[in-house]
Amino acid sequence: MKRTLARAVPFLVALGVVLIAFVAVAPAESVLVVEDTETGEQYITESVENGTIVGLRYMHSVEKTPVYDEYRIEGQTLVNTRMEFESYGWGLPARVNVTNVNGTLVYDPPEPIVELQSLSVSPGRIAGHTLTVGNHSYDLVAATNASGVRIHIERRSLIDLFT
Repeated sequence: MKRTLARAVPFLVALGVVLIAFVAVAPAESVLVVEDTETGEQYITESVENGTIVGLRYMHSVEKTPVYDEYRIEGQTLVNTRMEFESYGWGLPARVNVTNVNGTLVYDPPEPIVELQSLSVSPGRIAGHTLTVGNHSYDLVAATNASGVRIHIERRSLIDLFT
């Protein structure tokens, strides 16, 4: 029994070294993170890749009309690529060319509007903020209890997931 154990120890040590090396050099993945702006508590984490579409849908606080902001993930950046809204109001693009599609004003610029490292959102019960990440949809108000959040992209390796 002792001989078998003595033979197994070097093998187990070598296996452990190989596993640690694999975890250390394994490629990192991109993760969209929705975290509380004050506490850093993470409410939503979703694996993403370049080209993933992230959408934010809400009711404009003054105009009381729907707004949709669309972003595309490029590396660790959220690139604003499209806006849809039904009336002009504070925070909406008033001096750009838009297309009217069945009553919805669509701003679909030839170049990205803005590139952001993070996006701050104050989910509101009246606004009803909804976040879409690829094919997944999240009720931001329910997920965050209407707390202010920061949305950003992080690169995480396997070792990050274990620590």
